[in-house]
Amino acid sequence: MNDYKIKKVNDFLWEIPRQNQMNVPGRIYASEKMLLKIREDNAEQQVVNVAQLPGILQYSLAMPDIHWGYGFPIGGVAAFDVDSGVISPGGVGYDINCGVRLLKTGLHKRDIEDKIKNIIYRLFNYIPSGVGSKGKLKISNEQLKQVMKKGARWSVENGYGNEADLDKIEENGEMAGAEPEFVSDRAFKRGRPQLGTLGSGNHFVEVQYIDQIFDANIASRLGFFEGQITISIHTGSRGFGHQICDDYIRVMLNAAQKYGIQLPDRQLCCAPVNSPEGKQYFGAMVSAVNFAFANRQIISFWVQEALMRALQMSPRDVQLEIVYEVAHNIAKMETHQVNGKKVKCCVHRKGATRAFGPGNPALPQCYRDLGQPVLIPGDMGRASYVLIGTEQAMEQTFGSTCHGAGRLLSRKKAIQQAKGRSIKQELEDQGIFIMATSMATINEEMPEAYKNVSDVVDAVVGAGISKKVARLKPLGVIKG
Repeated sequence: MNDYKIKKVNDFLWEIPRQNQMNVPGRIYASEKMLLKIREDNAEQQVVNVAQLPGILQYSLAMPDIHWGYGFPIGGVAAFDVDSGVISPGGVGYDINCGVRLLKTGLHKRDIEDKIKNIIYRLFNYIPSGVGSKGKLKISNEQLKQVMKKGARWSVENGYGNEADLDKIEENGEMAGAEPEFVSDRAFKRGRPQLGTLGSGNHFVEVQYIDQIFDANIASRLGFFEGQITISIHTGSRGFGHQICDDYIRVMLNAAQKYGIQLPDRQLCCAPVNSPEGKQYFGAMVSAVNFAFANRQIISFWVQEALMRALQMSPRDVQLEIVYEVAHNIAKMETHQVNGKKVKCCVHRKGATRAFGPGNPALPQCYRDLGQPVLIPGDMGRASYVLIGTEQAMEQTFGSTCHGAGRLLSRKKAIQQAKGRSIKQELEDQGIFIMATSMATINEEMPEAYKNVSDVVDAVVGAGISKKVARLKPLGVIKG
């Protein structure tokens, strides 16, 4: 633990005053109890490091799910002036546009309780998962370029879903600015066979039910009812995004030296936003962002196919529909109010979710007066949440909030703690059926490996940067 002085702003917000090479203060959203654990992990050092980068605006921010990451902390948010600031692969992460899609059904928990094992078996068989998993799609390099440009629209045009789906995806599932020419041959080779795959680690498809509604008005507008079956999909750009990040870390190490950028940590390698290297990384990153949007759209199609087969129902019976989809590893060009002026920013959200407040034109018309739905997955034994973005988030955090529970234990420590136990059986005893490609994956993802998502959510709600709508409890999960 380091000795940075931290001052209390309120019960859920703490500030590291500007000192030494910091260009702005650091701010951490957390309860006092959570802050102690964050400091033990030394993640605040990464908040301080990010505060030293050129062109950073207002604060180096961290959400309550913060933990140690590559360069930037996971749970970190930082906005940079596009004219004087930088863009950094470490501020986005290796799994570019890892994100969450929430699907709702017309089904009640009682409709599927005795069929959950069959549903999970079907999902596991329909959706390729695991390390290096290859999809059922065979696409050419030219088709992959179209995926990079069109994102989820490519999936819809090729029969995976319908046009109406696109309205309820961040960026409409088709982020502008993709430049396939800045993507390496190695990334093409890794990405082409992985479209339509779940992957490994903390990626999942989870069958859930709404067990508690906190805001009846907003829940009704989202089409929620108590006991309703929902399905969450959590995955990203797979090996494609990983390779793009890896490629550009090397580029950015050279760029930082070229432009005379002093790095407190080499993992924060970066380039000016408007430099050739910065523009190339952004174009490649957007290509991976759109790959991930397309990936989740295809997986959603197979979720519906698996459900219909398992339940012997028609689409009209299942009534599967997107609630919303959010990204949580991304850098985006956005305009925000900074010191009373509108400033174009490059906002890095790494393990953090966009949470725009009511009235924002970036939101779908159907949700614009409410604010943006925010999807917060927890661990596979407790709960997940649906929140809504607020005006306070726009004022405090560049319209950002947490992205999940956040790890407490490394994967190695989780496996050690699981020794001699059957995590699968423990979950089944709680009524949660799980399938994965290996027992090691289940052990790595044991519930105790994560912070309690309810504590994380209470912190962002207490700070006013999100509002609770509903809590979802797991019934069955497939993991990579």
